[in-house]
Amino acid sequence: MLHHRSHKLHTLKKKNKPRLNHSRDLMLNAPYFIGICGGSGSGKTTFCRQMVSILGEDRVLHISQDSYYRDLTHLPLEERAKVNFDHPDIVEFPLLVSHLDELFFGKTILLPKYDFSKHIRVVNSDIIMPKPIVLVEGILLFSDDATQKRLNHKVFIDVPEETRFERRLKRDIKERGRTAESVLHQLQVNVKPMHNLFVEPARKQADQIVSGEKPFDQEIRDLCLKILNETVL
Repeated sequence: MLHHRSHKLHTLKKKNKPRLNHSRDLMLNAPYFIGICGGSGSGKTTFCRQMVSILGEDRVLHISQDSYYRDLTHLPLEERAKVNFDHPDIVEFPLLVSHLDELFFGKTILLPKYDFSKHIRVVNSDIIMPKPIVLVEGILLFSDDATQKRLNHKVFIDVPEETRFERRLKRDIKERGRTAESVLHQLQVNVKPMHNLFVEPARKQADQIVSGEKPFDQEIRDLCLKILNETVL
């Protein structure tokens, strides 16, 4: 069944190209937006990558909330490191919302790039074309009303605190040039309290809650079928 629907999906990109001369056609052919939320280290990026692998890069666009961290070049480096990157205020949600709207209307966007070692935006942005399915992932995604209201389906990945912290520690040391001491300090001072204040309560906005402690295979296959049922006419 999945193979049959995957075959139908080959025409999805063409069908989703907006025809701006008719509002109803635009609604039917707009991208299908999926939000993936959960605590830091819950497996959001892995979930998205598996969906892209199944449905294909030509049909799925993957956007991370991390690209929309505010540029801190106006602050000295030591001051940037003290900023709370787990609070919604550090994310430029209005820009993210405007980009989702642009993609909805079939337009390209300039996706920001962020240097996590220096806490600044890189000058060059990526030119991103709209695709039939848009995955948006981030720890604070559902805490912003304007953002979550633009999502057709919302997934929250649930993982125990200890597991999430262990994953984040390894990631930040390996991929973001952080020291173990700085990561552990951030986990205690910012990550845990912000998770309890903004991330965990946002799970009530989710349409689907999945476990991040086991393989995502079945959940992703079911979600792919749901997308196909709702978008391929």
